[in-house]
Order: sequence, then C-alpha cells, then structure tokens
Amino acid sequence: MVNKISPSCPLCLSSNHFLFCTDKNRAYLRCHRCLLVYIEDKFILSSEKEKAIYDLHENDVNDAGYKKFLSRLTQPMEQFIPPESHGLDFGCGPGPALAKMMEAKGFKMSLYDLYYFPDKKKLEEKYDFICSTEVAEHVKDSKSLFDTFNKCLKTNGVLGLMTKLALDKEAFSKWHYKNDPTHIRFFSVETFEWIAKQWNLNVQFFGNDVIILRK
Repeated sequence: MVNKISPSCPLCLSSNHFLFCTDKNRAYLRCHRCLLVYIEDKFILSSEKEKAIYDLHENDVNDAGYKKFLSRLTQPMEQFIPPESHGLDFGCGPGPALAKMMEAKGFKMSLYDLYYFPDKKKLEEKYDFICSTEVAEHVKDSKSLFDTFNKCLKTNGVLGLMTKLALDKEAFSKWHYKNDPTHIRFFSVETFEWIAKQWNLNVQFFGNDVIILRK
C-alpha cells in the first residue's frame, strides 16, 4: 500500500513510498521516486545513544586490516585526483585513518565529523575531493548531506563514498547491515543513479560498497 502523506523521503522529499520490510526492531520504507530505503524518525536513536555506539569503534590508522578496508575507496579515487589535491575526510570519526593515509600519499586533508571534529567552517570551503566512508547510512537528512557535498566540491571535484548497497526485498530482509541501530538510510545502485542525475554528477561503482561521483 502506498502512503502519499507522511513521512516524506529524506533524500528526494517525495511522500510516495511503501512498506519495504519489517523486523523485530524497525519498519523500513522505500521511496518510489529515488528508491532510498529509510526508517521513520521514531526509530532513530538520540544523539547521546548514537555517539555512545560510535565511541566503541576502534579505527586505528596502524591497523593493517582497517587500512586495507579503507584502500578499497582510496585506490580507485586516486586515478581521478591530481597530485597534491586538497581533500575533506567527511565523517572521519575520532581516529581519521583515511586522512592519514591520503596525507602519506601527498594530499592535503581537512577533517569534519559531527561529533569528533565539529568545525563547521570546514564545510564553507571548497575541495578537490571528498571522502566519506560508512557515513551516508547514518545521516538523517540525506538531501542536505548531498547538498553539502555538492557545495563543497570544486568543479571537476571527486566525491568518494563507501556504504553497502541495498538489494532486493528478500536480500534486504536477511541483511546484517540493516541491523545496526545507527544505520537509518540505505542506498541502492538506482538511488545513486538518481543522485547523480539530480546533482549533475557522473557515477561509477567499484565492488558492492564503493561509489565515486564526479562533478
């Protein structure tokens, strides 16, 4: 059944959505226009509870396994970024490992994170590239997030994202990724194709969780 009243999609603002999936904790809606899967505000954790979970994360720049994980984004991005470019690590967390990796390759890096590096002046600058790993699925206002990315990117700039891509309903219902209580927005290939068209970007996919958008 289609609900045409409320709540509106946090990405395209359409109210044309349907119930996609339910589990023991939450219900998941899917937008008919952009195909974003999202949960209602009543299921979203408070900032305090959300940060308490993030505080448990151990993202050590010296951890070889974590560096290998991040390299799934940094390696394909490098082919699009000129030497000595200035980038933003958006949602870098308490240990900005990706920024350190990029600095080691000669790139200049700035940091922004809602909880750990909350300097909003960094979002008033323009960057050659933006990296954002495992962030988009946590952000409530998806439209504002991509508006910010677009505003902060220079012409010919590169946006590199890492987030697991949602599949069909059957796969989604069994998907461990949706069970993290801080994961509240779920993007598919079709959603990123909609985003690319909406913000006039070129999109490429690398594996099942790396998305590169070029302005």
